[in-house]
Amino acid sequence: MDIEQIAVIGAGTMGNGIAQVCAAYGYRVTLIDIVPKQLERASASIQRSVEKLHSKGRLTDEQREAAATNISTSTEITAAADADLAIEAVLESLTIKEKVFAELDQITRPDVILASNTSSISITELGAVTRRPQQVIGMHFMNPVPLMQLVEVIRGLETSDETTATVVALTEKLGKTPVEAQDYPGFISNRILCPMINEAVYALMEGVGTVEAIDTVIKLGMNHPMGPLTLADLIGLDIVLNVMNVLQEGLGDDKYRPCPLLKRMVAAGHLGRKSGRGFYTYD
Repeated sequence: MDIEQIAVIGAGTMGNGIAQVCAAYGYRVTLIDIVPKQLERASASIQRSVEKLHSKGRLTDEQREAAATNISTSTEITAAADADLAIEAVLESLTIKEKVFAELDQITRPDVILASNTSSISITELGAVTRRPQQVIGMHFMNPVPLMQLVEVIRGLETSDETTATVVALTEKLGKTPVEAQDYPGFISNRILCPMINEAVYALMEGVGTVEAIDTVIKLGMNHPMGPLTLADLIGLDIVLNVMNVLQEGLGDDKYRPCPLLKRMVAAGHLGRKSGRGFYTYD
């Protein structure tokens, strides 16, 4: 199936980034969110990002124009009815995602692929609430979407070869590198990344090192571009906690137990950059 029209459900950081990239590469995009102000923020964020990338030579004049003209917005999920592909990018909650997928299954044509940007939730479970589990797949973009090269493509138990091939080809057309993963808790990326972050929080809680010391050791000693606590602030501490809960529940191993300090910080609303305070303080 040829993909020309893409619906992105959820206009947060990931959703607006996905919409921006798809639009810049010539796809018509409908960005959907039930909160009008979120759509306004998303539109402003996309405009800033496009201008910044264009000024640095990372977007051509044609891509800049496409990103500005190819995105429409709506507060109604029924706006996805004409889409050739729907990408869900709502909150990392199984209940919310299942509701979105059930609605998309009713709204979209039977041949349309339904993709999730989930970072940890089972694609098989999402597919099970639809009548088309063969056409349900994970497209886990990395943050920030316009800059990060990787898209983790996750096959559910019933995801077809045809669906996977279509999504892999689309990912490449977006200038990204697709990597296939199977539907196990955390997939590849967060199965490895979030336990590392969680262990860094344990090291902080136990007084092994300060925030700055832990980040510096990982940056300079392991050649990572940023330390695990800085990265946690960027991802969102609530997201890290959600992933660790999924890993512990799904794999049944206490080595994935979320650090008590991580749980306390999330409970206090210290979520990282998006809240202005995490392991570091932000303006």
